Amino acid sequence: MKNLKLLTFLIVSFAMITSCQDSIDSENGDNPNPNVTTNSANSATTLNLARTNMFDGSFDDYLDGVSCSSVLLPVTATVNGTQVSIVSQADYQLVLNIIGQFNTDNDTVEFQFPISVRLSDYTEVTITNEADYQALINECETAQNTAQDAISCVDIQFPIAILNYDATLNQTGSISVQSEEQLYNFVNDIGDDEFYAISYPITVILNDETTATINSDLELQSSIENCLDVEELEDEANDNADDLEVILVDGLFRVESFVNSGTDTANAYAEFTIDFSNDLSVEAQNIINSTIENVEGTYEVTSETEVFLTLNFSGNASFELLNQTWEVMSASQTTISLRSTVNSAITLVLTDI
Repeated sequence: MKNLKLLTFLIVSFAMITSCQDSIDSENGDNPNPNVTTNSANSATTLNLARTNMFDGSFDDYLDGVSCSSVLLPVTATVNGTQVSIVSQADYQLVLNIIGQFNTDNDTVEFQFPISVRLSDYTEVTITNEADYQALINECETAQNTAQDAISCVDIQFPIAILNYDATLNQTGSISVQSEEQLYNFVNDIGDDEFYAISYPITVILNDETTATINSDLELQSSIENCLDVEELEDEANDNADDLEVILVDGLFRVESFVNSGTDTANAYAEFTIDFSNDLSVEAQNIINSTIENVEGTYEVTSETEVFLTLNFSGNASFELLNQTWEVMSASQTTISLRSTVNSAITLVLTDI
């Protein structure tokens, strides 16, 4: 638990960092010399650099459920009742295959302890039991709830140069920072009488994979705020996608309307019910004429900042017209309204029977 206390200390330490700057320059950092814009241990830029350069453990969240750390391999886990040995990152697919079999079940992952994890401060600790593991989860939730967790949507491109200053704002040197870990350690180790400035411009990659040039601390702050806004929309869409999967699996639907080129052809589907299963298969059954074969297909629910439903039927010309990716305009237990991502004039409405 000693190392878990270290994680707690880091969270508390970051919580003490204030976004308020020195009264001489409340936007750009501590600036006792008007000709030099610098930052100290308690400036907003320092917190921004710490959060954007923490170790981001979110890449294996489907395995450990903790974005503030990642499990070091090899590790053995029981996933939905199936034991899996994960030796390399290629074995992550084994886990994904198991948890992806059904989309509305409660996935469970149980580790064989002890396991080693890398924390957000790049240190490695050993977790010996489930209680210690739950403590790690709780610390991560605290960091997330207090905005002290890693920011992954702004990726600084290295190397960058940092200029060092003393308490009288005389430049004492410079360093070339080559990695996220090096930059994290730099800002985390700044003394109370030490000051620094980033040598702009720097290049960042944003969460939409676009590249941007940053010319000041203010621009860095703005980029972070914008990307966090997008992440919030993505998280909301992900939750809505989960809700949609439950609605689909729990319901039995019919085509209420299918409008293409201004014409509603819902009558072509009037005799069919559409049943979505939690193994991502979908079946349309003719409830009037039992001699007509069922129409088989697959579906997928995805999300970005919006939610999408992809349909793929085969063996029936009418249902194959529905084969595309639809943007979900609204969804409830009774009605799902969809719009084509290819042609916004094409709409589909499914209603629960």
